[in-house]
Amino acid sequence: MLPPLTPVIAGPTAGGKSALAVELALALRDRRGIPAEIITADAFQVYTGLDIGTAKPTIEDRRGIPHHLIDIVAFGTSALRADNPDRANALFTVNHWLQLATAKIADLRTRNTLPIVVGGTHLYIKALLDGLFDGPEPDPALRDQLAAMDPAARRAELERIDPAAAARIHPNDARRAIRAIEVFRLTGKPISAHQTQWDSGSAPPPRSPFLLTILDWETEPLNHRINARIREMMTRGLLDEVRQLNRAGSFTSQSSEALGYKQLLPIVRGPWPPAPAALDDAVERIKIETRRFAKNQRTWLRRLRTTPSSLVLPCPMASPLEGVEAILRRISVA
Repeated sequence: MLPPLTPVIAGPTAGGKSALAVELALALRDRRGIPAEIITADAFQVYTGLDIGTAKPTIEDRRGIPHHLIDIVAFGTSALRADNPDRANALFTVNHWLQLATAKIADLRTRNTLPIVVGGTHLYIKALLDGLFDGPEPDPALRDQLAAMDPAARRAELERIDPAAAARIHPNDARRAIRAIEVFRLTGKPISAHQTQWDSGSAPPPRSPFLLTILDWETEPLNHRINARIREMMTRGLLDEVRQLNRAGSFTSQSSEALGYKQLLPIVRGPWPPAPAALDDAVERIKIETRRFAKNQRTWLRRLRTTPSSLVLPCPMASPLEGVEAILRRISVA
């Protein structure tokens, strides 16, 4: 019998989410005879070609477990919005992901297969658990106007109209800053105020029962894992991946913001071969920005921890199997 709860695994970058999800799927299949498949909640793993830098699970990493919502947007375009005449600037949104994820969850359960949702884009996770906040539709003309603003002036406006959003949006994150200002100008209400519906009990009820599992890391050990992962990415050929993608087509305004790609694009677009010092500086920036990203993720995770009956797993664990056992007990199949 299929467990009533759908596992949802969240945690910081480099925290071991994907490995835990695969181990859980294998345990369900091999020990309980329950087929399970993984639905990825990651804003950049949706792009074909963005592999090493997004830590996209390789075929070997997946260990025979089907993964969904990976490689669904063609690089340099938006396959989900093929009718958009401005395809290079079309964005894959949380609404796109939510529609696909909820449909896939329903499809898998209809086929007597347990979905396991896993990812580090915590806006996606929050939307899955509590629904989307009721924000306005994008205004292309207004977005173009905001994109053309001086970055310092745009940042100053964000800090003035929505200090709470400014505190969590990195100064270099133009896309989210533009969206926050857009929401305020269209509604007269800060985006942070719109999002409080998630925390006030006014959000719509969950679409189906979930077990949210959060991997809880202290800063120092997680930073060591982040640094080690980035060194491994460079060894595996991240620089070559960025160079080949740059040759193959246009990075969109969204895909070019992905950590690792953003810092290496100036290198591959400059003199070749790059000066060792310039490359070292770029790699160091990747480490710094990834650690800063993990800090922002912890803010999201604190919000997610208020989800009723969520499971928090202190990390590092002795083995992913420790987390698997805890999840199995909670979804009533142990």
